[in-house]
Amino acid sequence: MSLPKYKRILLKLSGESLMGEKSYGIDPNMLNFFAEEIKSIHAQGVQVGIVIGGGNIFRGLNAHTNGIERATGDYMGMLATTINALALQSAIENVGVYSRLMSALKMDAVAEPFIRRRAIRHLEKGRVVIFSSGTGLPFFSTDTAATLRGVEIGAEVVIKGTRVDGIYDSDPEKNPAAEMFSNISYHEVINKNLRVMDLTAIAMSSENSLPIIVFNMNKPGNLLALIMGENVGTIVKQ
Repeated sequence: MSLPKYKRILLKLSGESLMGEKSYGIDPNMLNFFAEEIKSIHAQGVQVGIVIGGGNIFRGLNAHTNGIERATGDYMGMLATTINALALQSAIENVGVYSRLMSALKMDAVAEPFIRRRAIRHLEKGRVVIFSSGTGLPFFSTDTAATLRGVEIGAEVVIKGTRVDGIYDSDPEKNPAAEMFSNISYHEVINKNLRVMDLTAIAMSSENSLPIIVFNMNKPGNLLALIMGENVGTIVKQ
């Protein structure tokens, strides 16, 4: 029986991925799909931390167009991530997997405060841990939050779920001739301006030698195949 390649991971999901076929909000079918995919790797003994964005509800970067101060908009975005995290937690527990929701902002009625050692203990006990509210500070993206939490919990890899198969030299949804990288360095990602994650997240990953894998989360079984060591997606490393 083969063993998983990774023992502890940080899975980054975008808020937009929860929309499914909708133009806004949360599609229950996508929630259930993600929950089953996460359950499949949890069943292999993998310790799973998750950071989810809030772009399906509110994106802080767009706040200024509505006359909202950037910092205020970012806090609104953090609250949106908590809504998504609560929905994902419910879906995960509906498929029989224990979980904990930890927030970088204090909201005791719905989530535990993020405490690093407590988060690690939850993982060691086999609970999926969902980290909401980003870093708890404005001007930082959920990509940066994912990298930060990945480093803090000692994850072996940050896995970013997208709707494309990996990292390409141009947008594959606009350019059918776009070529996909099987692996690429942090420096190349920055120099080629590939926008895999924001620069802060890439720099933090590089400084801590934390690999990033970008893959298509929407393909059933793809997450499990990646975890088991198959060549899925694009890996970013030194």
